Amino acid sequence: MLKQRVITAIIFFSAFLLSLFILPKLFFIAFVTSLMLVGLWEWANISGFILVWQRALYVFISLGLTLLLSIFLGFVEGGLSQDWIQQLFIVAVVWWSVALLWIQSYPSSVIFWGSRWIRIVIGWLVLVPAFFALIYLHMLPDGASLILLLVLTVVSADVGAYFTGKAFGARKLAVQVSPGKTWEGFFGGLCSCFVLSLVVGLFKGFQHWPVLATILIFTGLGSVVGDLLESMIKRHRGVKDSGHFLPGHGGMLDRLDSVSAAAPIFVLGIIASAGFGGI
Repeated sequence: MLKQRVITAIIFFSAFLLSLFILPKLFFIAFVTSLMLVGLWEWANISGFILVWQRALYVFISLGLTLLLSIFLGFVEGGLSQDWIQQLFIVAVVWWSVALLWIQSYPSSVIFWGSRWIRIVIGWLVLVPAFFALIYLHMLPDGASLILLLVLTVVSADVGAYFTGKAFGARKLAVQVSPGKTWEGFFGGLCSCFVLSLVVGLFKGFQHWPVLATILIFTGLGSVVGDLLESMIKRHRGVKDSGHFLPGHGGMLDRLDSVSAAAPIFVLGIIASAGFGGI
C-alpha cells in the first residue's frame, strides 16, 4: 500500500509540475479543469447521487456553469473583471466561514446541509472558486511560483499537523468529524506554515515578510477547514474515501479538499497584499 501510495504521489506531482512550469499554459488549464471535473464527479457521489447518469449530469451542468462564469469574469476573451473576481473570492471565504460553523456544530448542523440537493450546491462552492483561484494565479506574473507556494503551504500544514499530532496530540480538534485530528496537530501545522514563510522570506527578502507570513498562516488555516468539511460530508454519507481515482490515496477529492479552501484565501491575500507592496 505504501509503495502504491508513493508511486501515485510521484506521478501526480510530476504531472502537476510539468503542466505548471514546462508545458504551454493551455495544458495547465486543462489539468486543473480535469481535476475539478473528477472532484465534482466524486462530490455527487458523497452527496447521495450514486447513479452514473446523475453524476454525469452534475458534471456536465457544472462544466457549463463554469464556462459561463469564465466568460462573465473575462477569463475567456481577456480583460479580466477584477472587481467581480475579487467578489467571487470574498464569497468563497464567507462560505468557508459558514462551513467552519457547521463543522464545529456537527452533527446538529446536519439540519442545514443534510439534503443532498443542498450538498450538490455546496460542491460548486467548494470546487468552482478554487478552480478560478488557480487559473487567476496562473495568469499573474510569477503565477507558477505562487501556485507552487500555495501547494507547499497546504503540504506544510498537513505534514506539520501529522507529525506534531503524532508526537504531542492529546486534545481532539473535531472528534465528531475527524477523531484523529488534535489541537496540537492543528497548531503544529500553522507553525509549519510560519516556518515556510521564513524560508521563502530568506530567498525573497524580508521587506514584506509579515504580509507573507500572515497570508501563509491563514492559507494553512483554510486548508484545515477544507479537509474537515470533506470529512464531515463523508462521515454523514458513511464512506471512508471520496472515490478510488488515485491508487493508495482514495479519491481526487481526498487530495483536493485542503486546496479547495486554501486557494481562495491565498488569492485574496495576494490581492490585498498589493496595498502593502506585495510579497
